[in-house]
Amino acid sequence: MPKFVALLRGINIGKAKRIPMADLRALLVELGYTDVATLLNSGNAVFRAPKGTQAQHAENIATAILAKLKIEVPVIVKSAKELLAIVSENRLAEKATNHSHLLVVFAQNNVALSGLGVVESLVAPPEQFLAGKNAAYLHCATGILESKAGEALLGKSGKLVTTRNWATVLKLQALAGEPDA
Repeated sequence: MPKFVALLRGINIGKAKRIPMADLRALLVELGYTDVATLLNSGNAVFRAPKGTQAQHAENIATAILAKLKIEVPVIVKSAKELLAIVSENRLAEKATNHSHLLVVFAQNNVALSGLGVVESLVAPPEQFLAGKNAAYLHCATGILESKAGEALLGKSGKLVTTRNWATVLKLQALAGEPDA
């Protein structure tokens, strides 16, 4: 049965949009997903599903969160195979000695990734931006809070995407394990 990774955007930051990970796990099990595990408190989950596309899973999860928890939250779902490709294609990883300064930008589809031109135009050296096939990457060498591009990704310009720092992405990949053949 294939594994998937769900990434919720903008939860558990401050007092708004609070979703306990135990509630998220229970909701995913209620939807019929198995081997559900969450990572950290920022809306990362790994699960198995016998059928369905990533987009269908994302829609099902977002709809259930709204219905059960009364919180509207964008959800992006990637297969374990896609996550492995995202990790493999990151050419900025070697340069990022501080993994919290390297953001991976996830989108449900490539249309949203191609719309990141506004963010790319804000990149100021020594920052680097790379648009990959499956994700985009932003290395904020002096820190995310110091970066106009990072600020745009975390704000309204990044509405159709969600970001995770490189350390979290590597933990998610370890949790997801090797993709099923």
